[in-house]
Amino acid sequence: MKIIGKAHVYGDNIDTDRIIPGKYTKTLDMQSLAEHVLEDLDPEFSKKVQQGDIVVAGENFGCGSSREQAPLALKTAGVSLIIAKSFARIFFRNAINIGLPIIEVKDYNIQLEDTVEVDLITGKVEVNGNTYFGTKMPDVMVDILNENGLVNYLSKHKQYNL
Repeated sequence: MKIIGKAHVYGDNIDTDRIIPGKYTKTLDMQSLAEHVLEDLDPEFSKKVQQGDIVVAGENFGCGSSREQAPLALKTAGVSLIIAKSFARIFFRNAINIGLPIIEVKDYNIQLEDTVEVDLITGKVEVNGNTYFGTKMPDVMVDILNENGLVNYLSKHKQYNL
């Protein structure tokens, strides 16, 4: 599973309140969430993000509350992948569950608007002629992502009786 996109680069400890402020989480309108994604961190993000873009961050991305709206807002806004040095575990799982690819890469040099190519199966990240290696995605998680989320994956595998 390969993903290519333009980088939007941020720092450490980006919590779910900065990804999607709590005042916007009382809606089921995903487009409304996307319009406000990252607005406290980067007020212009929702206007400049393009379908297929990649968010790149430092340590502990998605810390804070366990709100599923955070990865949903990013995905609905067009983000195709998140690269971070580490993720809060609940954000990591929520992202996979809704079909938003993520990868942990401990060491990288990625700048704003760099074009990044990632192979989730091998963990290989290429940017500006440099190659980095991230955590290889387990096969079952790749399968979940290929089905666009856990509900679709489980629905396809009838033994789960959904």
